[in-house]
Amino acid sequence: MVALVAADEVVARRRQAYAAMMYMGTPRDYEFYVATRVMMRSLARLEVDADLVVIASVDVPIRWVKTLQEEDGVKVVSVENLKNPYESQGNFNTRFKLTLNKLYAWSLVSYDRVVMLDSDNLFLQRTDELFQCGQFCAVFINPCIFHTGLFVLQPSMIVFKKMLHELEIGRDNPDGADQGFLASYFPDLLDKPMFHPPTNGTKLVGTYRLPLGYQMDASYFYLKLRWSIPCGPNSVITFPSAPWLKPWYWWSWPVLPLGLSWHEQRRKNIGYGSEIPVLLIQAVMYIGIIAITRLARPSLSKLCYNRRPEKSITILHTALKVAAFWSILAAYTVPFFLIPRTVHPLLGWSLYVLGVASLSSVVINVFLLPPLSVLTVLLAIVGSLFVMAFPWYSDGLVRALTVFAYAFCCAPFAWSSLIKVTSSLQNLLEREAFFPRLGESTQLSEFNKLY
Repeated sequence: MVALVAADEVVARRRQAYAAMMYMGTPRDYEFYVATRVMMRSLARLEVDADLVVIASVDVPIRWVKTLQEEDGVKVVSVENLKNPYESQGNFNTRFKLTLNKLYAWSLVSYDRVVMLDSDNLFLQRTDELFQCGQFCAVFINPCIFHTGLFVLQPSMIVFKKMLHELEIGRDNPDGADQGFLASYFPDLLDKPMFHPPTNGTKLVGTYRLPLGYQMDASYFYLKLRWSIPCGPNSVITFPSAPWLKPWYWWSWPVLPLGLSWHEQRRKNIGYGSEIPVLLIQAVMYIGIIAITRLARPSLSKLCYNRRPEKSITILHTALKVAAFWSILAAYTVPFFLIPRTVHPLLGWSLYVLGVASLSSVVINVFLLPPLSVLTVLLAIVGSLFVMAFPWYSDGLVRALTVFAYAFCCAPFAWSSLIKVTSSLQNLLEREAFFPRLGESTQLSEFNKLY
């Protein structure tokens, strides 16, 4: 039923491992690949006394596997995807379809202990003491349900086969993912004692709760803008937030302050070599658009306006207004989606501002709009970045109120710019030089003759 291909054998193998999983089939496969690399490299920089293992589905690209093995020193275990029997559940989320591959961690029987990890963990210090924990240990972020972003296990083929059998018979699983399955499989963990590593280095037997310091939910930081976790060492940050606010996305900072911490880890470990060429190409393209648009302004104006309307003036005026506003919207959104998602936030936001300014210059010149009014929202966005990035807020509440106050103050300026753009379009459309009435001569006005 299950095909398991072991990683390359090595002469000397450590008896414990940090493991993560990778699988394909989501829109964010590459982002999680990068996140896994950063996490594994950060563990290597901490000089952990353990192997680094990635449980990868067989459809993970070969070049990714080679990079993990050759550049990151990771042992890759290739596995077949486990069929998820919970897909028909009403609350099933398709992005969790293959998370049950995490159960393969119990098949790593060449290790005494394995710390299984999600890719969104950020390690602040070594956590090798976790290898002293028992057969299963996890953190309760939720008061009643433990979190499977980090847990300790003792590999066992007996347990692994039993889990596969439980999948076959359809064991109760509240969410259809690894979280719900493991919570159902270890239902009494909440009643177990707290883990405290023995000072003599011996391994414990049984199941234990891990202190919260091993899975510090980033939301705790956002409340106080500092860490204050009293239980256990403040060792590992986790980001169980909305998928599009994971710390590796360039837009996550300064919206979420900890995004910069993750990117600092990436900068130190694997860098941004794969994205830099794309950024340079886009920057050159945007600068070229600005230059060409400035030089071609008269031609663009005549191309777009110096024509005889073919239908009624009212319809044409309305269509042009709609086109102008959609063009402004496109100028603000297109650059966002073109930027590689995992670049450094400072590079991402800089390129976004340049891209918006570039495409906005086209809109401004084509529709002869007031530049400041079109760019007011961009200036407000830049200001909001500075407001959110300000490092001396006393706590998260003060920061949130400040951002709200800034948005409140910007609203009148945004509304005023909208009115000015609308007024400018209306004045433009009323000029006979640009829209002659039906049946009248289309001779150029003195304005256009200047060009």
